[in-house]
Amino acid sequence: MRILMLEDDKKTAAFVARGLNEAGHICDHLADGRDALFQATREAYDVFVVDRMTPGLDGLSVVKSLRAAGVMTPVIFLTSVGGVDDRVEGLQAGADDYLVKPFAFSELLARLQALGRRPPVQEQKTVLKVADLEMDLVKRHVARQGQPIELQPREFRLLEVLMRGEGRVITRTMLLERVWDFHFDPKTSVVETHVSRLRAKIDRPFTVPLLHTVRNTGYSLYASR
Repeated sequence: MRILMLEDDKKTAAFVARGLNEAGHICDHLADGRDALFQATREAYDVFVVDRMTPGLDGLSVVKSLRAAGVMTPVIFLTSVGGVDDRVEGLQAGADDYLVKPFAFSELLARLQALGRRPPVQEQKTVLKVADLEMDLVKRHVARQGQPIELQPREFRLLEVLMRGEGRVITRTMLLERVWDFHFDPKTSVVETHVSRLRAKIDRPFTVPLLHTVRNTGYSLYASR
């Protein structure tokens, strides 16, 4: 199985990841809730292991956001928050199982294997399309109206974020976090500069603009009607 673990305790994360790897599974680990939420919505996993008390965004909010976004991958909470009301709250938020720390790894593994026997997660898209703009995530290829567009790695990532959020406003702060991994404002024009370069490549050679500036907020990618 491919497993995404949200856990901010380094010792616990290392212990679980090592055990899962030894059992033949692949474990991706993140310590920040916002990072985990973004990763969980853009990659395909078989199971999520989620701690409740995490920085950036708490585990309960992560699970609620995933379910609201239509991500139905099985979730097990692995947390020290273990009261009856807490367990009920976690299950009502959309979790499929709940295991309280301290725990036996053998029990965690058995529960994960039980969750993994459910029908496989629907395959995630590897090709994104907005109007006549197309991005192949596997081949790292971008084209509009069949014409290849050469993008730098950061431009590619920027466009990917915008295409995944088609029609929605993506704020400057969101771009700083998702493209540059900045969780603070660097007080530079890095976003504006890259957006300008991206617009020059995907819009200016064509008739219909796709990349729109939302004044004082951010940007949105869509085809004007």
